[in-house]
Amino acid sequence: MPFIAFCCIVVDPPATIYMGKDKFENEDLIKYGFEEDVWFHVDNLSSAHVYLRMNPGQTWDNLPEALLEDLAQLTKANSITGNKQDNITVIYTSWGNLLKNQSMATGQVSFKSSKRVKKVFVKERINSVVNRLNKTKVEKFPDFAKMKVDNNKERSRLKNKEMQAKRLQKKQLSRQAVVEKENSSYDRVFESAQMKKSHNSDFDDFI
Repeated sequence: MPFIAFCCIVVDPPATIYMGKDKFENEDLIKYGFEEDVWFHVDNLSSAHVYLRMNPGQTWDNLPEALLEDLAQLTKANSITGNKQDNITVIYTSWGNLLKNQSMATGQVSFKSSKRVKKVFVKERINSVVNRLNKTKVEKFPDFAKMKVDNNKERSRLKNKEMQAKRLQKKQLSRQAVVEKENSSYDRVFESAQMKKSHNSDFDDFI
């Protein structure tokens, strides 16, 4: 099944954007999205589901302004009604906040938490932005199921690596605490011995 992909060059490295051509492709994007993907849609109007595949280090709620503008313009441009209107709102959230159940129609989605949905106001269509993005538009045939499995494996690998690093750090701190305790005990014994020797010396001098 073909999917539409765009390349956004306002960030470095460039960002990949996916968009379903119909509700069935949207369903696959909902099902096989990555935890770090960001979902965009025109608020209260029909539009394409637009997905940003974030670059490493980005967070969905702190996207660069230029990138956010590109996504908002692309989403607006792919809404039959929204593309014709000024002063619209585009909503976006992380893929992990999307809610999908069996009672929903194909391509339909809701949210686990409305508090995690952000909005961006789009005053008007900016043709230069839309045209630049459309020049990168290609049809792809990605195996989203495999991509998700591979992504989950990589996330698991990185998580295990992080946990191992934390365990090692904890072990090193524990060893350091033991050494410091031993040194402290040695210092107290040494000080006690010195004090005893000093007292005996004073007594000898007195005699």
